[in-house]
Amino acid sequence: MTRPLKQHLIDPEICIRCYTCEMTCPVEAITHDDMNVVVDASKCEFCMDCIPVCPTGSIDEWRVVTAPYSLDDQFAWDELPAQEELGEGGEAETGLEALDDAMAALLAEAHAGAGGKAKAPATASKPTVNLYTLGKPATAKVTGNFRLTADGSDNDVRHIILDFGGQPMPVLEGQSIGIIPPGTDDAGKAHLPRLYSVSSPRDGERPNYNNLSLTVKREPQGLCSNYVCDLRPGDEVQVTGPFGATFLLPSDPEAELLMICTGTGSAPFRGFTMRRQREIPRNTGKLTLVFGARRPEELPYFGPLKKVPEDFMHKLFAFSRLDGEPKHYVQDKLRDERERVAALLQSPKAHVYICGLKEMEQGVEEAFRDIARGVGLDWAALRDTMRDDGRYHVETY
Repeated sequence: MTRPLKQHLIDPEICIRCYTCEMTCPVEAITHDDMNVVVDASKCEFCMDCIPVCPTGSIDEWRVVTAPYSLDDQFAWDELPAQEELGEGGEAETGLEALDDAMAALLAEAHAGAGGKAKAPATASKPTVNLYTLGKPATAKVTGNFRLTADGSDNDVRHIILDFGGQPMPVLEGQSIGIIPPGTDDAGKAHLPRLYSVSSPRDGERPNYNNLSLTVKREPQGLCSNYVCDLRPGDEVQVTGPFGATFLLPSDPEAELLMICTGTGSAPFRGFTMRRQREIPRNTGKLTLVFGARRPEELPYFGPLKKVPEDFMHKLFAFSRLDGEPKHYVQDKLRDERERVAALLQSPKAHVYICGLKEMEQGVEEAFRDIARGVGLDWAALRDTMRDDGRYHVETY
């Protein structure tokens, strides 16, 4: 019998085409075409450098095969193939059985770093993914560009509105789109798209219009962020997507949402909140938002958020740079509200969403562990159960 091989793969359904893994791979084993991002089995050295940088966990996929899937095979996939049967009495019956102890340990460590294998909420609407590609992007027209943070702040965050005219753009709350910056890189290649979370609900920034909004922070050396933040009404942009099949809003009106974010990580939660307000405005007591920023004037949507009724959405703001005040982070607010958070963690209707800077993950994990321990629960086991149920979602960068 041919000795089985371990092969590293990427889940095309979950991958959001941010290309971070490709830019991180030290041996250039990861590549892409207009549709998919894939791993070249002849180059991959299992170094695991790509695993922690993936915001969705789509990179954390493995199969044991008798012959590696080719690049052409992977480019053609809409979904991952099932683990193939390797035959009775062979050296391995499943992928896990074929992994040696050292590889299994590496996988366990990497899997934890990527946030685990994400699943969509059971009641979420079916998303459309990769409708527009690098080779065939959509053209959107800018209809608005509004600064969200104070003019004197060095934190320039913009609310960008894009109109798609007669082109369908079926985006769900929690999905992302790619913006292709014009021009080429130093090697003369066209720039790859940069990914931005959609901050409007599925029926548009303006109800029943074929438009959407983005929340974009200007980065001093950011190629695409500067391009997007400088757009003017009437400008046209090239768009790929939509992307994302797991970080989605449950359709169940009884679902309780605990949303934790920093900065522009608030974008999907704005879409979640607006969808709930439009669809079930009298459904109170189901939303909790924990939002971190340095100061109030640097917090996107601070003014509109304060106008959302407290009984509709319980809001907790954590500011880390207030003059004369101790530093507060999102994990501190979770501990301050431990009774509310503990009740949510024990509810089968609760969904946890974490979005924003990757640096907050460890603090949030530790807060959840402490809160769970206080009510006699093992946080790691509870988190894994919630993830398997499609109720625990992490997208950090």
